[in-house]
Amino acid sequence: MFFQRFYDDKLAQASYLIGCAATGEALVVDANRDVEPYLRAAEREGLRITAVTETHIHADYLSGSRELAARTQATLHLSDCGDADWKYTYAAKDGARLLADGDEIVVGNIRVRALHTPGHTPEHLSFLVTDGAATTEPMMILTGDFVFCGDVGRPDLLEKAVHVTGSAEKAAKVLWKSLERFRALPDHLQVWPGHGAGSACGKGMSAVPSSTVGYEKRVNWAFLAKDEAAFVAGVLAGQPEPPAYFATMKRLNKEGPRVLGGLRPAPLLDYSAIGHRPSAISHQLSAISQQPIANGQQPVVVDLRSSAEFAAGHIPGTLSIPLNKSFTTWAGSLLPYDREIALILPDREGRGLAEVVRDLALIGLDRLAGWWPAEVVEWWRDQGNELAQVAQTEAHLLAEAGYAVVDVRGRSEWDAGHLPGAVHIPLPELAGRLGELPADRPLVVQCAAGGRSMIAASLLQAHGVDGVVNLAGGYSAWLKAGLPIAQ
Repeated sequence: MFFQRFYDDKLAQASYLIGCAATGEALVVDANRDVEPYLRAAEREGLRITAVTETHIHADYLSGSRELAARTQATLHLSDCGDADWKYTYAAKDGARLLADGDEIVVGNIRVRALHTPGHTPEHLSFLVTDGAATTEPMMILTGDFVFCGDVGRPDLLEKAVHVTGSAEKAAKVLWKSLERFRALPDHLQVWPGHGAGSACGKGMSAVPSSTVGYEKRVNWAFLAKDEAAFVAGVLAGQPEPPAYFATMKRLNKEGPRVLGGLRPAPLLDYSAIGHRPSAISHQLSAISQQPIANGQQPVVVDLRSSAEFAAGHIPGTLSIPLNKSFTTWAGSLLPYDREIALILPDREGRGLAEVVRDLALIGLDRLAGWWPAEVVEWWRDQGNELAQVAQTEAHLLAEAGYAVVDVRGRSEWDAGHLPGAVHIPLPELAGRLGELPADRPLVVQCAAGGRSMIAASLLQAHGVDGVVNLAGGYSAWLKAGLPIAQ
């Protein structure tokens, strides 16, 4: 049996290729939308992908199962275990085989048996893998978002991300019953989960790639809970706010992600497309890209340079989302899915373009008008145009300046402590709550360390809010200065 794990660091997401050397057949589980790595690995090992499946309707990334099945003519296997609201609506159109509890996917000598393990989502499946060339007993379980290394899948996403009111506690009780099934599995069974540390699909998962059933039963907090009530309270406490784009991913993955036929690079745009004033940016881009725009709306221009570079000088009206490990989260939370996106890349040569195109495609942001190198910012200034800046202030000065403070951290961070008198608007909600901003004083935006607040400052500037100031070092600097907090 051939087995390979693929891992995307920004999504903290794992997928798997399982192949039978005897017959050359292979299965991919939980593919993301960049299917080239699976195709290359299969070709390298002399395998052909004949089956594609996934553990559930994902919320944190756009599934590549449909894309991969289309590229390879493999059979698509999808869960049929959810209730009417959680069925794959494109399954019949794509000729997918629907899986019930106990159904098997056969790949040469390898048997992959579906186990219905609801709780994280109603339709969730785990997969027991048996290498039939060696034994009749399973050697591993692919747990998706059911059991992680050190944690379990959060049962509150449907309520928090998709707004299914009252579903979190019910799902937690269902998850508790699913864990009883896990407890009955042999201790030696390998556990290969769908996510690692950093994923928003859990709150305390380990960074190690795999575990065993026996080890998880000994150390995973969920299996140490004394009873159902203790587990439900524990699994619902302290869960972070899900990124704003999760609801969109759920819908698209249920309805069927668009088949791309491969990732395509965005074109280099002429500098003159920037125009001679901020309001001209979107108009000129629309004409040059020659792509239809939903509802007549104009593109968003995203500056991928560092926060410090953006603060020092940027083209007015552009949105700062630095190209770092958090890029995918904030791009999905802040960028629209019905408008074109144009990019300002961090360097002169356009290095990183393929990475950005891939990152955006993984969360379904496919409408790329094109890109400019970082020097377009200097070109803008050389044409006689002004660059906008984001002023910064220090914590000890903020305490005396009379600013209105806008805290853009998550709710759990706010509840743990915040600046006295601050207004709390989490960053993903900021654009929709501009009317709540104080209008009688200059604004200081603040997060934990200054990264998210710089994005917030750019968003406010893009919406015409003048005089925005960023709190250098954020809440951490406030604490370090020994200043008082509220709770």
